[in-house]
Amino acid sequence: MLASDYKIFSGSSNQGLAEKIANKLDKPLGSVELKRFSDGEIWVKYGENIRGSEVFIIQSTNPPAENLLELLLMLDAAKRASATRITAVIPYFGYSRQDRKDQPRVSITAKLVANLITVAGADRVMTMDLHAAQIQGFFDIPFDHLYGSTMFTGLLDSIKQNLVVVSPDVGGIKMARSYAKRLHADLVVIDKRRPKQNLAEVVHIIGNVDGKDILLVDDLIDTAGTFVGAIDALKKNGAKNIYGAITHPLFSGPALERIQGSELSKLYVSDTISMKLDEKSNKIEKVSAAEIFAEAIRRTYNNESISSLFDIDKG
Repeated sequence: MLASDYKIFSGSSNQGLAEKIANKLDKPLGSVELKRFSDGEIWVKYGENIRGSEVFIIQSTNPPAENLLELLLMLDAAKRASATRITAVIPYFGYSRQDRKDQPRVSITAKLVANLITVAGADRVMTMDLHAAQIQGFFDIPFDHLYGSTMFTGLLDSIKQNLVVVSPDVGGIKMARSYAKRLHADLVVIDKRRPKQNLAEVVHIIGNVDGKDILLVDDLIDTAGTFVGAIDALKKNGAKNIYGAITHPLFSGPALERIQGSELSKLYVSDTISMKLDEKSNKIEKVSAAEIFAEAIRRTYNNESISSLFDIDKG
């Protein structure tokens, strides 16, 4: 239980997760008024005194871009209201895929977003499973990177005797290694080429999956093209049952249809992004990240170690 001089607020991007986090901490969500003028402008006002309080603002920054703008306005309002320390709790850090200049005349948008969050008034940032870990270096303020693997690994105890953990691309090796270490499983990597954005071509599989159950892990699913392409390639190479663990379910365009039409047995996703599943999504199961974020908030407030929450793979 935390002391009384801290407050938790939520933007509108993921009110459900924010409520779960607050409940885990036995705290009510603070009062904040979010309005839209008739022309679409966003207006923010805190409905209670936060002078001298430590403030945690929970808001994912997935599209639409208003989610990011809403976070910036809440940070600015909290700073101007004389909060002592402001932590931006961003369950899903949007724009994280634009982390480098991979072709001429493009924006490094993840760096721009980092600058905006800092200038708006954040003293600290907390997020989960960044698409690129180096984004932590874009910030000149303390940054807590939480790991989602602890949410999913306990759900796979019944199949881990014959399990292989698969990364759908080279960039996801570190995350996949973390899962493999927790589950005492072998690690396999899929080598792929991406001819253009949102289109991936599987090239070959590095490792043996023949006769094995598969856990396919990644930080996010967008259109599910890469994910379903990996499932097809694994099946062609003799894989048995295929499970997935994805932290951030963006699920844009044809993603749900592709997942439902695939040979996937079960896909576990977290609630870092607000999403309602219908009856047709019987292959998908949501797991809440609330407990991890609540414990991280508690430790932050009490100036305790957060890294000790996780068995971090430093390899």
